[in-house]
Amino acid sequence: MKKSLYIIIVIAFTLSLFGQNSNEKLKISHLKGDFYIFTTYNLYKGVPVPANGLYLVSDSGVVMIDTPWDTTQFQPLLDSIERRHRKKVVLCIATHSHEDRTAGLEFMKQKGVKTFTSKQTDSICKTTKAKRPEFYFTKDSTFKTGQYSYQAFYPGEGHTKDNIVIWFEKEKILYGGCLIKSVEAIDLGYVAESNLKAWPATLKTLQQKFKKPDFIIPGHGEWKNAKSLEHTLNLLKHKKK
Repeated sequence: MKKSLYIIIVIAFTLSLFGQNSNEKLKISHLKGDFYIFTTYNLYKGVPVPANGLYLVSDSGVVMIDTPWDTTQFQPLLDSIERRHRKKVVLCIATHSHEDRTAGLEFMKQKGVKTFTSKQTDSICKTTKAKRPEFYFTKDSTFKTGQYSYQAFYPGEGHTKDNIVIWFEKEKILYGGCLIKSVEAIDLGYVAESNLKAWPATLKTLQQKFKKPDFIIPGHGEWKNAKSLEHTLNLLKHKKK
């Protein structure tokens, strides 16, 4: 009975995500200023699931955080960005080793984009034969592109052992990736590589370090509600019971 109810909830959630745009493969939404969220879709356990990424338009080009999960949308995303902003993507950072973050790294590199992950992520990608970046950083790093600066920060293990976040201090935007679950999430999703014990402390580190973000972007699902970090903590608390 519980399994059937879960399936019904998942299907309803999926239908609400797609609404009247069930054939939409790439969605670009304005966040604020020069910041945009791009969403592509792929199957998880046979159900279409949205995956979020972010891009920033600077004077020196476009910065992309994570790549599309749907491999057919690499070029359409680049085309959409160039058509809309008259600029090319110049840098891409993937926030952990799973393909919903890294699938496009090789493609972006071939297009002349400088691709980055943490060294830990690159090591995992090498072992699992996932797509790898051209460059990696060995510690928390601050990047500067055009008029914008942003920080790649490793808060600890959670969804994976290598998950990082990206913080835009001036704009108060925290890109959490899959470390943070959408407020719509009814469970923690894929946890085979998660550290459930460490995850709550990792999120509390984020709360202490990056105070009062205006936006928190999760890896999947709704991103307009800034309560997603607290929601993830609640999911973890429930998981322990």
